[in-house]
Amino acid sequence: MTSTACFIIVSRNDIPIYEAEVGSAAKREDAAQLHQFVLHAALDIVQDLAWTTSAMFLKAIDRFNDLVVSVYVTADGIKSFFQEVHELYIKILLNPLYLPGSRITSSHFDTKVRALARKYL
Repeated sequence: MTSTACFIIVSRNDIPIYEAEVGSAAKREDAAQLHQFVLHAALDIVQDLAWTTSAMFLKAIDRFNDLVVSVYVTADGIKSFFQEVHELYIKILLNPLYLPGSRITSSHFDTKVRALARKYL
């Protein structure tokens, strides 16, 4: 069975700063818009859950058709993926040339995230 995962990092202002589709399934023409729609719908749920749980990983908080939204709120296969991407993100934040909250355009970051996705997802 082929599958695709869409990985998005969202800033504090609810702005996507990094997006990557990983997996082997054929890409849909409207995938970017659909993922943005599902993401913004799920952000409301995340904000509500963040006040009621101390868990960092919120598994399957929302579903839309065949899409499932899982969230890693901050600092298991999937948990290891999120932890390693979190470390990469911290390295980006430590770069004095990166403006926090701006789009991540580093090809090195993108390559590493995609390699981690192949390894863990």
